[in-house]
Amino acid sequence: MDNKLFREYQFKFYLNAGHSVSFQGQKGDTHPHTWEFLIVILIRRENFREYHVFEKAIENCFAKYQNGVLNDIEPFDTIIPTLENIVDCFGQSIRRIIGEMEGILCRIEGSETPTRRYNITYEEEPEYLEEIERFSEKSVSEILDLLLDSILDSQKELHESIS
Repeated sequence: MDNKLFREYQFKFYLNAGHSVSFQGQKGDTHPHTWEFLIVILIRRENFREYHVFEKAIENCFAKYQNGVLNDIEPFDTIIPTLENIVDCFGQSIRRIIGEMEGILCRIEGSETPTRRYNITYEEEPEYLEEIERFSEKSVSEILDLLLDSILDSQKELHESIS
């Protein structure tokens, strides 16, 4: 996608937390991980935000899990905290957070080890495409407004210089 109307930001976050998973009725041992998350977001080019604004909001999302056992913390007290479920849940939360900041979550990637990665790409989902269309229309509308204001100002200056 030509990104002239948008700015793309990438962030990496780390979460130190333990978990245990159950397979075929057997509960595994609780063990720690340093989870790594890559977050990719778009914002409208004219809606500049400093990095720390996004970082703080996303760090707050992870804060209650930091140094804990995921199985003991909602929603993972009822959902098995597999890598896939963790990325799915955090993706939904971060998507909401970024949306409230007038941004769009493009992708979230999570890993529990350097060799295991789970990715969710939202770019093909109808909701994502609707957000892009809405943001694009708003950007084009604002550009047209600025252009029309400039033309009207030029006309006014020309009329005043003739008078």
